[in-house]
Amino acid sequence: MTTGARVSEDVEDMRVSRVSISDVTFAADLSGALYWDEQRLLVVSDLHLEKGSSFATRGVLLPPYDTLATLSRLAAAISRHNPKTVIALGDSFHDRSAHERLSADDRAAVAALQTGRDWIWISGNHDPMLPRDLGGTVADEVAVGPITFRHEPSGAPGEIAGHLHPKARISTRGRSMERRCFASDGMRAVMPAFGAYAGGLSIRDVAFAKIFPKNGFVAHLLGDRRVHAIAASRCY
Repeated sequence: MTTGARVSEDVEDMRVSRVSISDVTFAADLSGALYWDEQRLLVVSDLHLEKGSSFATRGVLLPPYDTLATLSRLAAAISRHNPKTVIALGDSFHDRSAHERLSADDRAAVAALQTGRDWIWISGNHDPMLPRDLGGTVADEVAVGPITFRHEPSGAPGEIAGHLHPKARISTRGRSMERRCFASDGMRAVMPAFGAYAGGLSIRDVAFAKIFPKNGFVAHLLGDRRVHAIAASRCY
């Protein structure tokens, strides 16, 4: 196993594995969320809510259910971990006016998820001017102990970021498999996109080389039943 990253399977819940970042142990949820048990803090990134309706305005018709699907998966992750705080790590909305296209039911769903907990919206490049009427608070970045949460990764130690939508491709049992993944070298991490319609960027892209030199990191692939830790050098 690559030095600096630690993963162990949770026998009772195959949906959760462990990943260490700057000596803080997180639960890496199969949904694409991270959970810090000591702080009761759940982190998700790149929800890209209302991406489907954004494409529709340009004549690209997709089933208009991405927001519902994304919020449903987020609700399930919140139910599993019961966090005190949720951080949405930027690009929660696909464009600057996406929040205006939320249906009344989706707004109610967001409000229900926020009930009884602190909620922090981090500004992203898709949603730099987040509205103040969606509940929670808005910030550019948040520091909790040795960990800094921000949208765009800088490669700094102790950083958890999103933005790049990491995905990895591996060969297993004679077939190829491409999945979203967490990317971490034990000192920093880039989270997978949580949104139902969010795409992905290969971890072999030069953007990741700037953050993790010499492919010295692990791709934690979101499999069908559990998170798989694969050295980035084995991915293509």
